[in-house]
Amino acid sequence: MGGIVAIRDRVPPLTSIPLPKAVDRRWLGKRWPVRELAAPPPGSGLKPVLGDAGLPVIGHALDSMRFGVDFALRQYETYGPVSWMGSFGQRFVVLSGPEATQAALVNKDKAFSQEGWKFFIERFFHRGLMLLDFEEHHVHRRIMQEAFTRDRLAGYARQFGPVLRDGVARWPERPRLYWALKQLTLDVATRVFMATPSGAGAARINRAFVDSVRAPTSLVRIPVPGGRWAAGLAGRRTLERYFTENLPAKRESRGDDLFSVLCHATGEDGERFSDADVVNHMIFLMMAAHDTTTITSTAVAYHLAKHPEWQERAREESLALGDDLPDLAALDRLETLDLVIKESLRLTAPVPSLPRKAVKDVAVLGHHIPAGTFVTIAPNTNHYSPEHWSDPRSFDPERFAEPRREDKSHRYAWMPFGGGAHKCIGLHFGMFEVKALLHEMLRARRWSVPDGYRMRWDYVSLPVPVDGLPVRLEPSRNRANKA
Repeated sequence: MGGIVAIRDRVPPLTSIPLPKAVDRRWLGKRWPVRELAAPPPGSGLKPVLGDAGLPVIGHALDSMRFGVDFALRQYETYGPVSWMGSFGQRFVVLSGPEATQAALVNKDKAFSQEGWKFFIERFFHRGLMLLDFEEHHVHRRIMQEAFTRDRLAGYARQFGPVLRDGVARWPERPRLYWALKQLTLDVATRVFMATPSGAGAARINRAFVDSVRAPTSLVRIPVPGGRWAAGLAGRRTLERYFTENLPAKRESRGDDLFSVLCHATGEDGERFSDADVVNHMIFLMMAAHDTTTITSTAVAYHLAKHPEWQERAREESLALGDDLPDLAALDRLETLDLVIKESLRLTAPVPSLPRKAVKDVAVLGHHIPAGTFVTIAPNTNHYSPEHWSDPRSFDPERFAEPRREDKSHRYAWMPFGGGAHKCIGLHFGMFEVKALLHEMLRARRWSVPDGYRMRWDYVSLPVPVDGLPVRLEPSRNRANKA
């Protein structure tokens, strides 16, 4: 089994196998018969949603996995901000661009529910915060907010600082950086969320998270032995056992780790999480925290390797902080990293699709979406919109600086953390962790990739670099000179 796991980690899926550019162009450019999703109600004045089914049963699932941003942009250019496509045996309405996104995420008529997420991840992240709806979601989020106050974040920063510094120092000279970062963010999650060091069981827990994250986009959605769906179900069982076994001790303690905080968190009216609630939220939050942080820090590291002038500019600010582990105020002063992180999040949204389900008939930008329709919101389309971003495919962190502030062109032009009632509750934690991680890298190391290297993302689930991002690490000359 260990050999199978190693292969699964290092070998890209079939959708990422290199093909001649002409084959990819033909694949991406394939056109299918255009059809209406459903006829609008007579006299409504609404337009039908146009789109196509793609291949039988699997629809456009493989297209999306292989081409990611390029496929999302092609869908938008072909059909506009409201379209539909076949995928995973279903029809999904695709809402692209800031205006359509705003209609769904503001959700003033409560027409869109989180049932879209349930279609994909319910079996693996049962009753995580992102899967809850309306008043129940509001109650759970209000209780959970106690775990993400500024004071709590300051405590978490004191805990993850030493873990990050020690982890970066132990990296080899030529790591596949994504996997090194993934292990390090798991070490942080186990320390900050569980108050336990990453020990012998960490690899098993990490494997369970990886399997659970990748399972929802399996084309074979039954537990065939050796398949992704079966691996995800096994991963979920492993995680449930792990958190359930540790729960009694956390109920007894008054620790500063997230697990303990959730065990004792109380809402305004005295609401508390049940044992099942705590387990479900921990599984979801551990996944969300270390996976999205890994993706973001990988993207930032890649762009800093490709643009060494930005790496040096960021390094100067980090070295200026001195040798103390940074607190939140110090991290706030790393303005160059802030710009680079925001631009990296624009170019690679850690969660490239936000599914929903229409619980009643609803109109979006004059298009009729019938009740029961699955809907997906596409952040990547917003992030590459030429109406809102200058030269959107270029790496240009200054677009987030004053006076340009291109992210202010629309409320939903930049939305790596989602929006509306379900906007990521841990966004500030994630930003501080990524800043602290890159800060430690900049202090201790200088990294590079070969000339002409271009990283490719695998979009089978959340974005993962196909080759793991091989880099060359060297000691920071500034640090060596200082010593």
